[in-house]
Amino acid sequence: MPKRDDPYLGFNFVVELGGETAAGFSEVDIGAAHVELVEYREGADRLNSVRKLPGLARYDNVVLRRGITGDTAIWDWFDGVRDGSRDARDVRIVLLDEQRRPVARWLLRDAIPVRWQGPTLRAAGNEVAIETLELAHERLEFEVE
Repeated sequence: MPKRDDPYLGFNFVVELGGETAAGFSEVDIGAAHVELVEYREGADRLNSVRKLPGLARYDNVVLRRGITGDTAIWDWFDGVRDGSRDARDVRIVLLDEQRRPVARWLLRDAIPVRWQGPTLRAAGNEVAIETLELAHERLEFEVE
């Protein structure tokens, strides 16, 4: 694929839960990846400062939002984990270009749902009923097509 100077737009994407494309999500917040810092100093060091070494990697939870439909797969996954199942899945978030071709992927390894939130319902409103799913994961990988 030729090099592109313009950034991709953030509204064309798909989410795959365990290898299957899930019902369309309206919003995905991937969050941040962090590497903890380990400070270390030997007693015989001549400098009066510490060495800074990379430690464990930690990842923010990923938040997915979508309009509620007749598809209960998200709730069923959360319900199973809540009831004690260790149903960890690989989740892919795929960014698409204007022609809907994949251009970048974020892979969440061994993701499990840790929070589900139902919609706010208002008799006087006209908003879409949105459900929210929060996923914890063990590793985040990123690749560009």
